Amino acid sequence: MDSKSNHEEMSETPHHSLTFGTSRLAPPIRLVDRAKEIEVAEESLQIQVNGKLELIAQQIRALKAEAQKILDAAAKDVELHNAKCQFEKKPGQKMHLYEKNGEKYFSLLSPREWGGSPPHAFIGSYVMNIDRSFSESPEEF
Repeated sequence: MDSKSNHEEMSETPHHSLTFGTSRLAPPIRLVDRAKEIEVAEESLQIQVNGKLELIAQQIRALKAEAQKILDAAAKDVELHNAKCQFEKKPGQKMHLYEKNGEKYFSLLSPREWGGSPPHAFIGSYVMNIDRSFSESPEEF
C-alpha cells in the first residue's frame, strides 16, 4: 500500500517541477537547465517590473505637471486680486487690466472704449468666476 500511495503522490505532482526524471527514459534534469530557467524567469520578471515602474513614473510626471498648472493659475489669480481696483469685482463681470508705472490696475473700460488708444499699457481682459478665480477673456480691438 505504501508503494501505491508514493505512486499517487508522484502522479499528483507535475513532472516539470520535480528535480529528478519521472521515468528511466526521461532525460536527466541538469543543474544548468534549472539555472537557465531561473535566469529566464528573472529576466521576464525584471522586464515586467520595469514596465510597471515606468508607467508609474509617467503618471507621477503627469500629476506633477498638473499640480504645477494649478499652482501657476493660483499665483496668477492672487496677482490679479492684488491689482488695484476702484470698483467692486463681481463674478461674470469683464474687467480690463492695465499697467501704469509698474503698477497694475483694473478698469471697466476696454481698449476699444478708449478709442483703440488706452492711456496705459493694456495687459489683458479677465472675467472673475464664481469661485473667485479669473479666466482670460479675449478683447477685440
